[in-house]
Amino acid sequence: MSVRERIFSRPRVEPRRIDSSISLVELVDSTFMAYNAARLCEACELFAGPMLEEDVTVGLSLTGALTPAGLGISAIIPLMESGFVDWIVSTGANLYHDAHFALGLDLHRCHWNVDDVELHRERLVRIYDIVLDFSHLLKTDRFFKEMMMAEEFQTTMSTSEFHYRAGRYVAERERLLGRGRRSILAAAHELAIPVYTPSPGDSSIGMNVASTALSGNKLFFDVQRDVNETSAIVFDAKTHGRKSAALMLGGGAPKNFILQTEPQIQEIMGLEEKGHDYFLQITDARPDTGGLSGATPGEAVSWGKLDPDMVAASVVCYCDTTIALPILTAYALAKHRPRRHKRLYEKRDELVRQLADAYREAEKRLRVPS
Repeated sequence: MSVRERIFSRPRVEPRRIDSSISLVELVDSTFMAYNAARLCEACELFAGPMLEEDVTVGLSLTGALTPAGLGISAIIPLMESGFVDWIVSTGANLYHDAHFALGLDLHRCHWNVDDVELHRERLVRIYDIVLDFSHLLKTDRFFKEMMMAEEFQTTMSTSEFHYRAGRYVAERERLLGRGRRSILAAAHELAIPVYTPSPGDSSIGMNVASTALSGNKLFFDVQRDVNETSAIVFDAKTHGRKSAALMLGGGAPKNFILQTEPQIQEIMGLEEKGHDYFLQITDARPDTGGLSGATPGEAVSWGKLDPDMVAASVVCYCDTTIALPILTAYALAKHRPRRHKRLYEKRDELVRQLADAYREAEKRLRVPS
């Protein structure tokens, strides 16, 4: 087929007129025709279509101050409850600020150009155009410190185990306050969705773990277990005839952590694999600066992170997550029925054993006879 034939076989730019009766799905499908609106349309179609088939395991990465902006309550929890997210990699900061809502500590909208010197004088803390009282940080710190002193936390554990256990405490606080589901951690506990933090010391939660260690607390994060658990989740999906998808909100360490599962399987462990099947990223990072946050699906292929046969099915939408995620969520909820919850947290030990067995077999095959 010639270039002309390929181009003219594509849909025409022929949007419908917007009126008061248009639904969100119609708005996306019939008016998001070009530029990053078209990429967002493609993202919606990919996510609500192939990525949410029953045989796909969906990992979600969270970067940037999403929970303070309310996106945990408005978008992420509905995706989790609908079975559209099977495992999560997040910055610790998102999980820390997520807890404010469950603890009844309100955040307020403000102007981004407010006087920060005055805020500091009034003991107020700003996250761009959101403000919270400094005392909220102290109350959240106290909640986590008291929780960490419990006997069940006096051991070494993966961040997924820590977040699962913490989710039970957060859910109980939600129940006592009676304000409904407001926390990602509480929802993840209820739905057995494993939640990982690739840099557990890089947040107020990790800082509280460090401070309690000075007074003899025995909680310690096993980051090696995190690497093996996340790799085992992907390996299980790909070796049982299923597929793996990565939905990445922003970039940073969570993006790398969710994608590095494939180099871990292929490069480090020597197991035959082709990479994640679906790559969907919402980002404002440029690829030409060389950073991981802006790295394209094509670059991911070169590392074995993405199946080379699936590049055409990948989408990068250059857009603020606070704009794109609510649209993506509403579109998916309208277009796709809820999925069965995979409850991967409860299967972690078996999945890691399965990965370890495959690794040992690969090592035997590579061992040179003496």
